[in-house]
Amino acid sequence: MKKLSRREAISTALAAGAGMLALNNITMAQSENIPMAFGAKHQPKPLPFDPTKLNGISEKLIRSHHENNYTGAVKALNLVEQHLSAMSKEKDLPPYLYGDLKREELIRTGSVVLHEKYFANLGGNGKADGSAKKLIEKWFGSYEVWEAEFKRIGNALSGGSGWTILAFNSHTKELHNYWSADHTSNAPFSIPLLVLDMYEHAYQMDYGAASAKYVDAFMTNINWEEVNRRAEAVA
Repeated sequence: MKKLSRREAISTALAAGAGMLALNNITMAQSENIPMAFGAKHQPKPLPFDPTKLNGISEKLIRSHHENNYTGAVKALNLVEQHLSAMSKEKDLPPYLYGDLKREELIRTGSVVLHEKYFANLGGNGKADGSAKKLIEKWFGSYEVWEAEFKRIGNALSGGSGWTILAFNSHTKELHNYWSADHTSNAPFSIPLLVLDMYEHAYQMDYGAASAKYVDAFMTNINWEEVNRRAEAVA
């Protein structure tokens, strides 16, 4: 092997450095050219309450739910966006392959949004008051009528998956409790005011198949101050 002179060694090092700099510039340029829709920059939000102080829902369950199911959905959404960015540049890509990835984008987005709403409306004392209660009474006649239907929908989803969502529909201007089979089956233009996760991962660790007990526990932990803020935003 030929031994390089000092001048040749320096020249080689400079060339290598220039090559690395050029490569880094290309990478940065590619990153800068990625549309925001494919940014893959979603970050999980921390729990907005002390998980040791919930009534009837264990810290172990909440942390597992947050760290595995919710954070997992955030990571999956970022990965989907990265693949969408790469695949969008493939001119000969079959539409059905791209469609499958767009379906995953919808599912993961729904999971992230609904989980964030769910955790944000936990950590309270469960005592309804203020704007949300007034809105509920206006549309359901009484808080008790609303609560009975909300819990009934939750129990109807037990043993499977889905969400129970109290939402204001900005198109119909109506307030309803909605039954949602998964992360994507939401009424168009509906704005969630209160979200109950009825996937088994939300209660199985504490209650097994006794999901009705979980629904009761959820009601005692609702953060109505957060629900009031959401209600005031749509009023």
